[in-house]
Amino acid sequence: MNFLEKFGIIINDKQLLLQALTHSSYSNEHKVKNYERLEFLGDAVLQILISDYLYNNLDESEGQMSKTRASYVCESACAKYAEEVGFKPYIRVGHGQINNINDTIVADIFESIMGCIYLDQGIEKAKVLFDSVVIPCIKNHNVFLGDYKSKLQELVQTTKESLEYRLVGESGPAHDKLFEVEVVIGDIVYGRGKGKSKKEAEQMAAMDAYNKQASI
Repeated sequence: MNFLEKFGIIINDKQLLLQALTHSSYSNEHKVKNYERLEFLGDAVLQILISDYLYNNLDESEGQMSKTRASYVCESACAKYAEEVGFKPYIRVGHGQINNINDTIVADIFESIMGCIYLDQGIEKAKVLFDSVVIPCIKNHNVFLGDYKSKLQELVQTTKESLEYRLVGESGPAHDKLFEVEVVIGDIVYGRGKGKSKKEAEQMAAMDAYNKQASI
């Protein structure tokens, strides 16, 4: 598990790093700790680091900074950062999950690793990883989730059609939910999306509809 060494990060507490790589399906089978608490902490670490960067480097309003931050902490963004880190071969999942290590799990574990680094070595070392994999995406203007709900709303306003987001699916345990939403415009389903929260699923559905360039 030396995937962090290329960033100059060496975790002292190897058990903590192992926990950061452990999905609940594995922990249930083997009675060990999983990454969920570390993910909670790592999400907060990522939020403060990106908030600090945006505040000090971009001349944007509060509302625009919130939108920018949301784009770079969403599931698809964290899954991209995870590719750069390269920890996927070390993820521990249960037998039933072995063929379904999806972006949700990978994104969650990126956050849990941020939490692990923070606990083991502090915010400055967590910032090293942040600087290496997140800031380049911001500087390159990589598009992840974006605020597609607002974009779609603007498009619909020109036609005065009604727009509605409907929750059509919900799966997984309480701590690891996956929501599916469809966006309906004038009684026609134009897009579908999935996410770890209803808001993220709605954004994904809006992105699906917007990218199809629906003739609304």
